[in-house]
Amino acid sequence: MEKVKEYYKQAKVELDKVIFPTKDQTKTAYISVVVVVVVIALFLALVDLIMSALITA
Repeated sequence: MEKVKEYYKQAKVELDKVIFPTKDQTKTAYISVVVVVVVIALFLALVDLIMSALITA
């Protein structure tokens, strides 16, 4: 039982060290991810269009 108490005590100490992102940091990261996903999707659509045009030609 002592090991369990010690485990939770150490877990709490470690969780106190965690720095959670602010609202602005989260928003910036979200926007960055959306932009990257859109750019990659457009690139893949362009590659697909070119490849299908080459195959059907």
